[in-house]
Amino acid sequence: MMNKQPTTKITKKDRRRAAVRYNFMACNIFNYESQMGPAVAWALAPALRKIYDDDDEYQEALENHFNYNSTTVMSSLILGASLAMEERDGIKAKTAVQSLKTSLMGPMAGVGDTLVWVLWPTIMGSISGYMALQGNPLGAIVWLIANIVFWFVKLKMFDIGFTSGTKLITSLGERLNIFTESASIVGLSVVGALVATVVKISMPVKFAVGKVTLNLQTGIFDKIMPALLPALLTLLIYHLLGNKKWTPTKIILLVIAISLVGTFLGIFKA
Repeated sequence: MMNKQPTTKITKKDRRRAAVRYNFMACNIFNYESQMGPAVAWALAPALRKIYDDDDEYQEALENHFNYNSTTVMSSLILGASLAMEERDGIKAKTAVQSLKTSLMGPMAGVGDTLVWVLWPTIMGSISGYMALQGNPLGAIVWLIANIVFWFVKLKMFDIGFTSGTKLITSLGERLNIFTESASIVGLSVVGALVATVVKISMPVKFAVGKVTLNLQTGIFDKIMPALLPALLTLLIYHLLGNKKWTPTKIILLVIAISLVGTFLGIFKA
């Protein structure tokens, strides 16, 4: 039995509605298990309903979006491209859509966090804050206007992502797998760098023999591989996430407990 092809095309109004719904709810219904997945599914639901007439395909498409996390602004590009792929190929694009999101959400988050969460508020906030401290009411107005403009930028990025998604399919065709695999490599590189730089473990335990003192972390573990302890902790958490008995909340509590006990016993240093 052949899959039904989409009979109703996604209009600009549909894309705008999806972008507005996502940007309003991306952080409001965030959770540590499915992260931004519920917001993505809720945002795209009306557009996906126009693509999928079959209820089973519609449900399958929604479930495919219930696992996602990236910077809100850059997500507009990714979700726009994903919607374009589903509009063209329907449920057959399910695997490609998931691969695209998984491959891009890491690198895009790195770019978005730097530009949106660091540079943008630092520059605009500094200008607005300085004006406000000088008693100039334009400080608050500039900050408000800047964020309103930024809101429309996010909506436009969804359209750009949608257009790019269409071009991606028509121009790459069978080479789409190569693109997603390349993006996956970039994503893994970004995650690897984040593990080494963001995950911090300080172990001050030392072995002393006579006048010779050896630090367990810097003298042994870091000599084997720099940032070995953060890598091992990340590997443990990744392993636990694959166990159905462990939820993200339980893992967070476990890490907190290990940190508190280890610090109390002098194994770790705060």
